[in-house]
Amino acid sequence: MVKTQKFVTVKRFEGEPKLSDLKIVEEELPPIKDGEFLCKAEWMSVDPYMRCEKNTSSLFILLTMKLFPYRVIESKHPRFKVGQHVVGYFGWQTYSISDGNDCLLQGAKEHYVVPDLQGQPLSLALGVLGMPGNTAYFGLLEICKPKEGETVVVTGAAGAVGSLVGQIAKIKGCRAIGFAGSDTKCKWLKDELKFDAAFNYKKVCVKDALKEAAPNGVDCYFDNVGGQISSDIILHMNPNGRIAVCGAISSYNDEEAPKVTAIQLPMIVHQLKMEGFVVHRWNSRWNEGIMQNLQWIKEGKLKYSETITKGFENMPNAFIGMLRGENVGKAIVKI
Repeated sequence: MVKTQKFVTVKRFEGEPKLSDLKIVEEELPPIKDGEFLCKAEWMSVDPYMRCEKNTSSLFILLTMKLFPYRVIESKHPRFKVGQHVVGYFGWQTYSISDGNDCLLQGAKEHYVVPDLQGQPLSLALGVLGMPGNTAYFGLLEICKPKEGETVVVTGAAGAVGSLVGQIAKIKGCRAIGFAGSDTKCKWLKDELKFDAAFNYKKVCVKDALKEAAPNGVDCYFDNVGGQISSDIILHMNPNGRIAVCGAISSYNDEEAPKVTAIQLPMIVHQLKMEGFVVHRWNSRWNEGIMQNLQWIKEGKLKYSETITKGFENMPNAFIGMLRGENVGKAIVKI
């Protein structure tokens, strides 16, 4: 018998999640049957969208939505071999039994096995070579469709997605402007990732910052945070600008919707296009994004950062810290 640990909710989140809202429970898993395999977590991820769900049951349902890479340690399934790393909807638990249906990306024809990362760390399957990387790749290129010479603005710019968006914009010949939550993050964006400009939104007037860094206006906006900062950026956009709405972390902990400046008039006058998206729209092209990002890493065009927390028991700490903006790049947990 294998014992697994998993997190369950004790109390519905109210405002910022608290350590007391979650607890670890332990249970024995039965022997695997024909057509099943047993897998073990090695790395886990915490991401802003995990906080979006307002209604949770006794099982932390929202956490089961997350794709995690697990190593197959026993198998009676013809498709999955011992030693493979599979990505699936396994949730926050250390061991899982699956019949493979957990590893089917919606719209994809085959079970998802981590591809050959060509010597790169497995942890990148949770970041630049996984869901966040594809979010940046498809969200920017398919929705914003940036053209060479255009100006791209991204909020949450030092996070797992935003830090990649700005770099991909640069690869495509655009100017990249980022907003992040600390001077240290802004220095990293400019010095290491080569953003053209980066501003600490806690210290600057967004409108003045854009007048300085984007005097000719903004063509593409990749929105990770929502709130008033997004309204301010949209007011500075050029005619026929494009907006990809990826997240709204500024209000995830709020019990009531925030009040912000209306954007309808500039949307109409400047004929802006705003589109929300979930990255799994491109599941049928999943490996395209991963392989392209991998190629850019090997060419030195795409850099990444990981904020690593050690220990399964520290998942809630990593989760809460990520929501507070304590991470630079991807927040992950080594099990």
